[in-house]
Amino acid sequence: MKNHQEARLSRHRCAVLAAAASAVAALSILPLAAQAQAVVMAGSYQNFDVLNDNNAPACGFEMEVWGVSASQLTRIFPSNFNAGVIRYGFGSATDFPGGTYVRWMSPYDPASARFTACTPVPLNRTTVPGDSCWTLGMPGTYATAGCEHFGISTAYVNPTRILYRWLLPDPVNPGNLVRAGTDISLPAPIWTAVPPANPALPPVVVAEVPAAPAPVPAQFGPAQWVKVYKTENARKVGLDELVGDNHAVVPENAAQLEVNWNLLQRDPPDGGRSRQRGKLVNQGGAGNGNHAVVRRYEYYKYAGVYDPITHEALCADLTCTAPGPGELGDAIGAQNAAANLDVNALTVAITGGGSVSSPDKVFSCGSKCYGVYAPGTSVTLSAKANSGSTFAAWGGACAGNATNCTVPMDAEKTVSATFATAVGGGGGGGGGGGGAVASTVKLSVSLGNPGTVTSAPSGINCGASCSASFAAGSAVTLTATPLPGLAFTGWSGACSAEPTPVCTVSMSKDLSVKANFSK
Repeated sequence: MKNHQEARLSRHRCAVLAAAASAVAALSILPLAAQAQAVVMAGSYQNFDVLNDNNAPACGFEMEVWGVSASQLTRIFPSNFNAGVIRYGFGSATDFPGGTYVRWMSPYDPASARFTACTPVPLNRTTVPGDSCWTLGMPGTYATAGCEHFGISTAYVNPTRILYRWLLPDPVNPGNLVRAGTDISLPAPIWTAVPPANPALPPVVVAEVPAAPAPVPAQFGPAQWVKVYKTENARKVGLDELVGDNHAVVPENAAQLEVNWNLLQRDPPDGGRSRQRGKLVNQGGAGNGNHAVVRRYEYYKYAGVYDPITHEALCADLTCTAPGPGELGDAIGAQNAAANLDVNALTVAITGGGSVSSPDKVFSCGSKCYGVYAPGTSVTLSAKANSGSTFAAWGGACAGNATNCTVPMDAEKTVSATFATAVGGGGGGGGGGGGAVASTVKLSVSLGNPGTVTSAPSGINCGASCSASFAAGSAVTLTATPLPGLAFTGWSGACSAEPTPVCTVSMSKDLSVKANFSK
């Protein structure tokens, strides 16, 4: 049956082939080439909810993804869960020249001559689901809600264009699916990351959402309302985290609102009235040290008046900055999108009374403690103690107690500088200034059920070596690895707030951490 479906769907590929040459070049983007830059898009994710707008049950869904091959997809939702969390189970990818089709399709029962897992017509089309449309996000209403949750992720390559469409039962060939007559306008952002002109500033991350093209080339395209929420994350985020019910990662509250309303509508080639609503661009510098920018786009149809000749949306307020009475139409869906960054950055942390500077004036820490550098650059840091303090030790990418340290910037790095309060001194005993507080502190790790925990910098490899001393004020990253067939279930102690198997602790004092694994 699947082969018949594929044959039926492939009839549309002739249009794809015409544009393939320009998109094939995007498939050549490789991680090794990307690593030569100071800021690299480590991956992008599209995880979205979509309402069935077909006035009849739909029995599958398709993403037409340009600029990415199937081998460059790192996940297809729900591959990191079990197949039963959505009615269609696991999705699959099939390449075409220039991109890949990602599809989720219902099984077909020949005995009853019907598809067995189809998305019903939604009971309510006025709102986007607040939580993601799957069994874990909407456990009591998913079966009848008439919506679905899908998604993909990539590493070191960004899709150049994505089209969405429902798949419907073929009335002519039972057991086959055909594309719905109209694509779904649920645009995914195209992400780019730009190194800062000033190394002391964070990289600029740009998300560009294109409007749907016009069916009639000389007219404006279909109009839709979009609302945008935005947040950032210190760590990279995963595809499995981009679900609407995960409020710790996906922004949805009023304080995270980036764009209240925007009307998205493609201009005709001659520019029409030149209102330039053909794309929505959001950009800004990622906060110092942040590695993910997350946005939630909510899409609604425009239900207002159109110009009968040009098809331009004629909003009642003349500005199209917010829906007027009767202008907010049915909900289309919500797009949860994230850009993960690799930044060749150096971060300095200070404990005690002192400062750290660099000859290029990027660092003057306490105040300027972050810099982005081209790979291969070497950065010299100088520690200077305040009056009444002494420099104790470097930590992280620097070591020892010499006041100068040179850091080769071949990867993202952190450096800590610890200053101790001078004690003693005075008197005739030689004027050496006495001693200083201890420059190292102890980190202890224990295990709940068998597994391993390792540290960076090295020192801990638990279960063999479960404690080590590190420079006071340094940052230590712990990585928990379960035995094959088992799972990491969480941290206790100093890492209790971190949900992932990787935790970084600041060694301001003696600390203890416990890694828990399933039995």
